[in-house]
Amino acid sequence: MEKMRAILVDDELNSLQNLQQKLEGFCPDVAIVAITQKPEEGILLIRQHQPDVVFLDIEMPRMSGFRMLEQLGDYDFDIIFTTAYNHYSIDAIRISAFDYLVKPIGIEELQHAVERLSKSLHKQTKEKIDILKKSLNDSRSQEDKIAISTSEGIEFIPIKNIIHIESKSNYSKIFLIDNKSMMVTKILKDFEEMLLPYNFYRVHNSHLINLTYIQKYVRSEGGHVMLQDGTLIDISRRKKEEFLKMIGG
Repeated sequence: MEKMRAILVDDELNSLQNLQQKLEGFCPDVAIVAITQKPEEGILLIRQHQPDVVFLDIEMPRMSGFRMLEQLGDYDFDIIFTTAYNHYSIDAIRISAFDYLVKPIGIEELQHAVERLSKSLHKQTKEKIDILKKSLNDSRSQEDKIAISTSEGIEFIPIKNIIHIESKSNYSKIFLIDNKSMMVTKILKDFEEMLLPYNFYRVHNSHLINLTYIQKYVRSEGGHVMLQDGTLIDISRRKKEEFLKMIGG
């Protein structure tokens, strides 16, 4: 199998060398074609080498990773963002379906990110960047969308159209308005972290619901809710108190 050609961009030399060593030592499917501490040079290297993936630091003093992408213009490669902490933009990165790694980057997390990348059949980077820019600029407006990978590519779904999401082992089933649904290869915990700021709440190990669509709450041992699509969902006993606070009960 042909290796993924990668460029690494990070203003901190230690972080850059650490990532390079881990990729070379533990990710045999990746071939590093260039590394740089300077985002301006990164733009030139990307244009020169046309890589498959760029590992891009978010926080760089002269030019942020996001600003670098704007300067770059048109491009066709995948991006894995790197950050030294839980950056304000992590939610936006999740929503746009890009991957990210928090420093210090662990070997297992890096390998999983590379594995996810190797399974991606459609980059559609421009569309994902558009979603990222909107999520960063719009302060979580109701028109925010979530990028969902499907067998045909990537589908961009308005978050306000999601009624609830149900765990199906290593998959999740998304229930949408108009009685539509879709199965995706992402676990419920990923959606929970991604959608928590958008008025979603995990009422049960298997269920994440959009609180906007609650039609009725019925008190019982744990209680259950009826959603506007008619679905009845149990609330776990340990979640009951927190849930009632969230809905003002």
